[in-house]
Order: sequence, then C-alpha cells, then structure tokens
Amino acid sequence: MFESLSEKLDRSFRLLKGEGRITEINVAETLKEVRRALLDADVNYKIAKQFTDTVKEKALGQNVLNAVKPSQMMIKIVHDELAKLMGGEHADINIKINPSVILVAGLQGSGKTTFCSKLAAMLKSRRGKTPMLAACDIYRPAAIEQLKVLGESVGAPVYTEEGNKNPVAIAKNAVKEARKSGCNVVIIDTAGRLAIDEEMMDEIASVKRAISPHETLFVVDAMTGQDAVNTAKEFNERLDFDGVVLTKLDGDTRGGAALSIKAVVNKPIKFIGTGEKSDALDLFHPDRMADRILGMGDVVSLVEKAQEQYDADEARKLQKRIAKDQFDFNDFISQIEQIKKMGNVKDLMSMIPGVGKAVKNLDIDDDAFRGIEAIIGSMTPEERSTPSLINGSRRKRIASGSGTSIQEVNRLLKQFDETRKMMKKMSRGATPAGMLGKGRR
Repeated sequence: MFESLSEKLDRSFRLLKGEGRITEINVAETLKEVRRALLDADVNYKIAKQFTDTVKEKALGQNVLNAVKPSQMMIKIVHDELAKLMGGEHADINIKINPSVILVAGLQGSGKTTFCSKLAAMLKSRRGKTPMLAACDIYRPAAIEQLKVLGESVGAPVYTEEGNKNPVAIAKNAVKEARKSGCNVVIIDTAGRLAIDEEMMDEIASVKRAISPHETLFVVDAMTGQDAVNTAKEFNERLDFDGVVLTKLDGDTRGGAALSIKAVVNKPIKFIGTGEKSDALDLFHPDRMADRILGMGDVVSLVEKAQEQYDADEARKLQKRIAKDQFDFNDFISQIEQIKKMGNVKDLMSMIPGVGKAVKNLDIDDDAFRGIEAIIGSMTPEERSTPSLINGSRRKRIASGSGTSIQEVNRLLKQFDETRKMMKKMSRGATPAGMLGKGRR
C-alpha cells in the first residue's frame, strides 16, 4: 500500500535537495508536486489543498538550522502533518464494560464478516478477552454459515437464530447469551447495506438503539478510494459511529481513504486489514503510517509483532543455549517458524528503515524459507543437534534428499556458522530473542 504515493513524495522532496535554504519559490515547486501526489492517491482536492497550504505556512515560518537541510525540514513537516491528517494518535476501542458490545456496520462486500472474526482473534490473543460473535446478517445467502466457519477457525463461539428474521431481536438475545455464558465481548455482525437504502439504514439504526453498543465500527473497503470517504460520511450522519476499519489495504490501493476519512467524518481509523489470514489485522497508528508513507520504516510495529510471537521463557532458554555455544539447527528452524508467524516476509522487511525501497520490486513470497526448511528437514536428528558432524558425504546426501545442490547446502552451513558466531557475541549483552521476550512477561 502507498507505494506509488511514497515514490511521488520522494521525488517531490528531491526538488529541495541541494538548496541552501527554504524560499517561497522552492517550497511552492515542492508542494505543487506533493499536492499532485496526494490527488493521484485519490485524496479529496479540498483536503489536499488544505494540507499543502498548512505545510507551506509552517515551512516558510521555520528558521532552518545550519545542521538541518531544507529537504529534511520539509520531510519532517510533511510527516507531522500527514500524521495529524490521519488522526494524530492511535484511538483504542472501548471494551472496559463486561460484556462490551461492538456493533459492526458497513457496505456490502466491504469485509465486515471477515473483520469480525479477525477482531475476535485479536481480542483473544492480545487482550485476553473471551469474545462471542453474533450473526445478524439475515439477508446474504450463507452469511451465517460463513461466520460459523470463521468463528470456529479463531476459537470464538457464534450466536445464531437461523429461523429469526429480526436482526434487532437477534442482537438483543446475543447480548443476553453472552452474559449467561461468560463472554466479555459481543461482536455484532450486521448485513451489508447501501447508504441510499433507507429501509436498511433504518434497520441498522434500530439495532444500535436496541443494544446501545459501547463501540460502533464502520468497515470500509480501502480499494474504493474517495467513494469510501463519501459513504463513511453518509453512514456517520445516521449511525454516529465511533471509528473506522479500513480493509484490503494490502491490495492495489492508492491510500486516499486512509488519508482523507478522518478529515471528512472526524472519526478515527482504529483498525486496518492487511490480508486474508485471521491475524492480518493491525491497530492503526497515524504516526507509524506516516513513517511508512515517507519510507522511514516502522520499527515499533515490527518489534510489537515479534513480541506477540516470542515466548519469554523460550527466549531465555535460547539465550542460555547461545551463551554456551549450543545453538543448533533445531533452534535455527524454530526461529524461522517464529518469523513466519509474524506475517509476510516482504512486509516485515519494509518495516526496517531504508529497506522498503530496496525490496519493493523484489518478488519475496511466503515460501522464502522453503529451501532452507527442505535442507534442514533432510538432516538426521543427530546432524541437526551437532552440525559439526556434517562432512562432505553427508552434505551430498542432504542435498540429494532436499532437492537442492551441494552449493546451497554449503551456503546454508556457512550462514548458520556466521549466525551462531554473531549471536554468541550478542549474548554477552542480550540476544534479539531475549530482548523481544521481555515484552511478554
């Protein structure tokens, strides 16, 4: 996401490189390109103009320090204004009441049902909650069955009343059932509707009045761009929702919805969907998104993803093994599994400052570790635990068994040896795994 916008903004900042100071002329040229980049990203013209006017005012009012180049100062101002445009700070959901009721609304095909299951998974794993899903979409064929399947996949019970055609009654009964069964969060999945469908809009408003949810979320497909923002405005006038969920941000989206929606409806983006898997849901942090748009990476989110996967006890055990020079291929493959759980490899790499641009044109898929896994899988248990045993004849056998070449086996053994030496040195302070493990105590 935002690749095209990032490239165009980068080009616009180059206009200031080599300039000794910020002037009205060079700022105007730069911001003309910035505004064009925002419009190409499907940002509303009025918002794009307001944005560049604000940046211009701040840029011309800056006394640029000798140590700071004009282009660096401009990037800093644009970064801060982008973060402010998208909401400024992360806005959390209200789940303090027991049970907390979350009403999910949105357009047809926006990804509401999938989001409901992802939210249930996130609340279970990150917040220690016991969520229940409620099937209140009585119109779409197989909607209830879909929610059942998704609920089972994330380990969340699903409340259904398949003979009942009254979504208001179903929602109220679901909340009662949650209280009885000890579930402390109820996520109400509703039917997709069009803003122009007065009857359906009245219905969702009735559901909200009946259950008085603690949180109302509007789900919108980011692929629809500026149309998504206009729809959000119409829904907000009827529902007065608390926050926005942008789905399909992993697709070929220009990002205009993420940049415009807060300014139009004055409601924060709370979640972004970044893929099909149950864990492909992220909290929305405006400052971190601004970092990504400007190619600065997102180290904080990367560390958080790692903390979610690393177990503190396992990390401490690994640290001891490294310190005693006992790190072997069993540990190596275990670390690869932890990395794979964190998400798409290319996305993870793009969170590292300076790496995003380098990998944007590379084809890195989820099978990036397949060759390494095949080689290690062809080793005997003894070879995995004692890599020094792997001589010439064993390397030939491992290559044959894994469908790779002896050169690839040699390369892996060399990389493993270098990794082990590096980790041994780091263990005198703290290993990356040990550091990450501290976040899960």
